[in-house]
Amino acid sequence: MIVDFHTHTYPEKIADRVLKDLMNKSGTEVFSDGTLAGLQASMKRAGVDISVILPVVTAPKQTEKINAVAAGTNEHFGDTGLWSFGGIHPDNENYKEILQDIKHKGLKGIKLHPDYQGVFFNDIRYKRIVDYASELDLMIVVHAGIDIGLYDTVHCTPDMAIEMLEEVAPEKLILAHLGGWNMWDQVYQDICGRNVYLDTAFSYGDIAFRPGAEHKWKLAEQEQVLKIIAKHGADRILFATDSPWSDQKTSVEDIRALPLTETEKNKILGENAAALLQLA
Repeated sequence: MIVDFHTHTYPEKIADRVLKDLMNKSGTEVFSDGTLAGLQASMKRAGVDISVILPVVTAPKQTEKINAVAAGTNEHFGDTGLWSFGGIHPDNENYKEILQDIKHKGLKGIKLHPDYQGVFFNDIRYKRIVDYASELDLMIVVHAGIDIGLYDTVHCTPDMAIEMLEEVAPEKLILAHLGGWNMWDQVYQDICGRNVYLDTAFSYGDIAFRPGAEHKWKLAEQEQVLKIIAKHGADRILFATDSPWSDQKTSVEDIRALPLTETEKNKILGENAAALLQLA
C-alpha cells in the first residue's frame, strides 16, 4: 500500500483561480488541476492507494464549512481512496468545541499552517490546540520551515517545534516538509530522534519553476534525506508529496530509488501511515 500523507484540493469553482495565485506567489508549476478528480487521476498514474487531504483554514469563519466538506469527502473513501483531515484556525476561540466536532466527524487529524494563519507555532493559541487535539487522540500536521509563497517570515522553525514538543509533548505531531522546509541541517541536528513524525512533502526531487521565477529554491539533497532518515528512523517518516505541487508518480519513484532496504521503503511509502490512520 502507498499512502500520500500530504495533499491539497480545492473546490472546482475556484481551483483554477487559487492555483494561479499560488503559482504566481511561489514561482512554481503544479502537476494536477487541484480538484478531487485531478488528485484521483494522479493517484491512478502513480499507484497511490490513499491520499490524505490537508485543508488550510485561513480565516476563522471558514472552519465550520471546511470541516463539513472534509467529512463529506470521507464518506466516499471506499470508492475514492481520499481521506481528509479537518482544519482549525488559532483565532477560533471555541477551539475545544471545534476539535470535539472534528473528532465526532471521524476526521482523525487537523492541519495547521502557521504561515497562512499568521501565527508563530510556539504561540499559546497553537499550544492549546495541539494539547487538546492530542487529548482527543487526533493527529496534527503542521507546515514546518519556509513556505516559498510566503518566505519573508518563518512561522514554524525547528526551535518552535522543539518548544512545542517539550512543553506539550504531543504523541502524533507530524512536521511537514521533512521537519522544516529548507532548514534540513537544523532538523538533522535538533529534531531527529525526537518523538515526532516527519513527512517528505515537497522536500526531495526537483521543483518545476515557472518561467522568470524570482527565487530558484532547491530541495534537499539525497545525502541530507538519507542522513535524516538514518538518524530519525524510517518508522517515523511518512511519504508525502504536497500534490499538486509535486508529481505523485515521480515522488514514488524517487523514494523507491533511495539506497534503503525494502523494509524501510515500505514503512515510509505506506506502512507507517496505515498504522496511524487505522483505516479499514
